[in-house]
Amino acid sequence: MSKVQPDKVATINEVKTRVETTTTAVVTEYRGLTVAQISTLRRQLRTLGADYKVFKNTLVRRAIAGTDVESLSEFLVGPTAIAFIDGDVSAVAKALRDFARETPKLIVKGGVVDGKPITKNDLNALADLPSRDVMLAQFAGLLASPLRTMAALLKAVPQNFAYGLSALLESKGGSVASADESVDEAAETPAGVEEAAPAASDDDATPVADVAVEEEAPSAEPEAVATEEEAPAAEPEADTEAPAEDAASEPAE
Repeated sequence: MSKVQPDKVATINEVKTRVETTTTAVVTEYRGLTVAQISTLRRQLRTLGADYKVFKNTLVRRAIAGTDVESLSEFLVGPTAIAFIDGDVSAVAKALRDFARETPKLIVKGGVVDGKPITKNDLNALADLPSRDVMLAQFAGLLASPLRTMAALLKAVPQNFAYGLSALLESKGGSVASADESVDEAAETPAGVEEAAPAASDDDATPVADVAVEEEAPSAEPEAVATEEEAPAAEPEADTEAPAEDAASEPAE
């Protein structure tokens, strides 16, 4: 019984390790591709989370025997390169399809997704799907749309109420400002508290002072009248004294 060469053992172990980390892979045939073309495709797939490498079919069959990806064996015909995928399957399928259109020598055969076998047509259908990031963004948009609608409705309720109140006040000859003042006054005055007595207000104190001044003013008028009456009384005294002096002077002559 011949022993397996170390390099073959290393290849088998490598495939087993990849199968343990992911159960999604795509098998291609690279017959006729140059080394530069394979390297370009490998770099493109690496950016999408896929490791693309050439393997010998017999070694791959040994490595995947009894695993979840054993169905890959049906595609292991001819020069084979396998892309083990850790990222977005649809993005990798799209990259392989686009590269095969530009380079027809690349043939996409099929593969497995989460351990389930898929055909070339299935991969083409996956390639037509949007990327994972786009699908997540679309899903998030669908979730956010009802929330935005609800927010708009909640915002419209007070606005419509304000418009309706304004129209009602205008129809009654009032204004929104007066309504707001009434609401503010009602909010400032607690329920069940009566207003202060009218006598305690400043407006009521002013008339009392005015009445007192008005009542005192007439008392000054009689004094002025009495002064006028006394003035004529002084004139007759001057008249009576003058004749007395004349009478006294006349006998002296």
